[in-house]
Amino acid sequence: MRRAVFSLLFALAAASASAEDSNKPVFKPTEIKAPFIEQFTDDWADRWTPSEATKKTPVGGETFSYVGKWEVEEPLTPVIDGDKGLVAKNKAAHHAISSTFAKPIDFKDKPLVVQYEVKYQKGGNCGGGYVKLLEDGFQKSGEAFQDKTPWVVMFGPDLTCPGTKVHFIFRHKNPKTGEFEEKHLKVPPKPTIEKLTNLYALVVNPNNTFQVLFNGESVSTGSLLEDFEPPVNPPKEIDDPKDKKPETWVDEKKIADPDAKKPDDWDEDAPYEIVDTDAKKPDGWLDDEPLTVPDPDAEKPEEWDDEEDGDWIAPTVANPKCSDAPGCGPWKPPYKANPDYKGKWYAPMIDNPAYKGEWSPRKIRNPNYFEDLKPAKSLKKIGGIGIELWTMTEDILFDNIYIGHSVEDAKAFAAETFDIKKPLESAAAKASDPLDDDEDMHQVSFKDDPIAFFRQKLSMLTADPVDFIRQKIFTFIDLAKIDPVLAFKTHPETGVGLVGVLLTFFGMLGALFGVVGASQTPITKSSKKTDTPTPDDKNVSDSTPVAQAGGSGMTDAPVKKRTGKSASGRG
Repeated sequence: MRRAVFSLLFALAAASASAEDSNKPVFKPTEIKAPFIEQFTDDWADRWTPSEATKKTPVGGETFSYVGKWEVEEPLTPVIDGDKGLVAKNKAAHHAISSTFAKPIDFKDKPLVVQYEVKYQKGGNCGGGYVKLLEDGFQKSGEAFQDKTPWVVMFGPDLTCPGTKVHFIFRHKNPKTGEFEEKHLKVPPKPTIEKLTNLYALVVNPNNTFQVLFNGESVSTGSLLEDFEPPVNPPKEIDDPKDKKPETWVDEKKIADPDAKKPDDWDEDAPYEIVDTDAKKPDGWLDDEPLTVPDPDAEKPEEWDDEEDGDWIAPTVANPKCSDAPGCGPWKPPYKANPDYKGKWYAPMIDNPAYKGEWSPRKIRNPNYFEDLKPAKSLKKIGGIGIELWTMTEDILFDNIYIGHSVEDAKAFAAETFDIKKPLESAAAKASDPLDDDEDMHQVSFKDDPIAFFRQKLSMLTADPVDFIRQKIFTFIDLAKIDPVLAFKTHPETGVGLVGVLLTFFGMLGALFGVVGASQTPITKSSKKTDTPTPDDKNVSDSTPVAQAGGSGMTDAPVKKRTGKSASGRG
């Protein structure tokens, strides 16, 4: 009977799982056409080339620069049957891979539209998710693709540690010098980094306007001529590098008043504090009572040998009489603030009559000045796409890449893919963790929102303390192997915590060895037994600390020390 019940339950569970799988949408390649569309179907390896670029080692040999592995596989939590993406598999590693276009893309007269999905499957932690549109001509060196490979546009999310942003950078050629210069978007939008798929899109128009979209919503618009740093066009005038500030130039706004004199009654030597002559010794002060007395309950250990161990002296304890009195020992009046104290005298500051203002070099015509009013048309053709990044986060997934000229086609492509995928992922995430909401899944930085940052970390800690702490420690250690400074900069709380643990550990070791060492102190031999203090004991000062009036404080003074062993035993 029991076996039948278990069989029935198993059959029901299998049927439920089968029904759930049958409800999943099935991946179907798009029929939309564009200069480049990638959905990482089974023949993806025919189009993509992992980098085999090398670099020189300190000893002159060569080593692979890009050891990070790439795989095309289903997401860790698949919601569309058969849908796969390109995954950067390793953390703390450099990854690089590229694909060439069938024909170079020229966007002088048509918009450039770039759209793709990124999924930080294990959350964001110092990981890039951007792509590079490579210059036409790189196709002959796909296996040598690296960070130095010329590119035209770089776009996409980046966890910069600390902080997040969506890069939009283009390389512009100076028509006078022939050199390329990177132009960075002045105010890049901040992406929402979560474990779900996000859609990033860029539109660059021939009229020099641009638009950045996140999950289909516009998050940044502007002009290539106005919103990038450094600007496309250099200034017409520049500072004259040969112009020097005259030696007689006065740029000090204020000077000490030369006519001012220190007042005759100004005493620079007056102390900050003086003895309070009005203070009186509190009633009941015990002048003749020491602060500590021998412990009346202490007894000499039975194994104590005066001849071998020296004279035994009872340990001291706080004088019980002092706890009920205002104070003990010789009384001294306290100090108070000196009303005549003025400190060092300085002449007051006045306006400088010789002040000429802030000096700046004269302006001259910029010999490298040029004017490019159509930078979008002067950008080079694009011959392919590359993903080249360093990441501390593994399993970053890229999918559904569109590069072309049609905003409408890109939206239609997103409707077939992202618009179906994202709601299913959100539902699956909430089903697996009902307490999780969109706000909690976002990786909030301390700089952006300190309160939300600590709230998020507390939520993660209470959900699974052991896993949270282990994950933080392993991430910090992996990053520290590569760049210790960056590890402390990006994870200060973990670094401080580990340092504290190490200090505590070494402190415990020190205390342990201190106890062991104390138990092995040299034995002092005496030629005769006596209960009177030794000559060394008599040389010890018998002065005691002195408290201020009112018992508000004690002045530091040496206390009589015991040279024998304590009542608790040897050591």
